[in-house]
Amino acid sequence: MTLEEEATHDLRGCIGHISDDRPLGEVIRQVAVSAARSDPRFPPVELAELSALRIEISVLAEPVPVEPADLCRLVIGRDGLLVRRGHAQGLLLPQVATEQGFTAEAFLNAVCRKAGLPPGSWREPATQVFTFTADVFVE
Repeated sequence: MTLEEEATHDLRGCIGHISDDRPLGEVIRQVAVSAARSDPRFPPVELAELSALRIEISVLAEPVPVEPADLCRLVIGRDGLLVRRGHAQGLLLPQVATEQGFTAEAFLNAVCRKAGLPPGSWREPATQVFTFTADVFVE
């Protein structure tokens, strides 16, 4: 769930849930509240702000493991990225690469940074890389 100020396109909150352990409607309710109230990067959304927010829901397809040699198949704008290494994990939605003008390598480095890993960690055998697609709904 991504909350954005409609006029400025500034991020106002973003929280996700990638497991398929609960019904989608329940997950959407939970992440909507979390994005508005619990994103540690922002103060909680106030009631007066709601009408000025754009709400974006990305429903992710099952992540598919990818070997570094196969990453040449990464399609900017279609594929999102998930990296895992030990307890570190980072995820970037497909639209992030397009919005930021990332190349495939810049996108891979950015998802590593989000996971708290150094850029280029996606090349290392201990790092798992997954791609996924997403259905995006905007209000």
